[in-house]
Amino acid sequence: MTDNDLQTSRVLKTRLLQKYNLLDFRVFGSRARGDNSADSDLDVFIEVEEFDSVMRRDIQDIAWEVGFDYSVLVAPVVYSRLEAEASRAAHAPFFEAVGNEGVVI
Repeated sequence: MTDNDLQTSRVLKTRLLQKYNLLDFRVFGSRARGDNSADSDLDVFIEVEEFDSVMRRDIQDIAWEVGFDYSVLVAPVVYSRLEAEASRAAHAPFFEAVGNEGVVI
């Protein structure tokens, strides 16, 4: 990850923690692996206890604002604890990838 990616992620996490209890927060995908191109987005996995459409939209808005400030398109992927546990139990490939390559911020 670049310094800008790391700073973007830290600021995003701080902003989200001001409003929400995050159970997990990781950067994954090409930027986490370091094989991104200049126009790659910053994929962020976020796990919360539970959420609704208002909270999801708020997280997306905050991610967009932070990404705008740092010139990075931030793509948050939000799961509730129950959704994440069920998917992990089913050995979903997405969760395997997040677990293997995800960078905990």
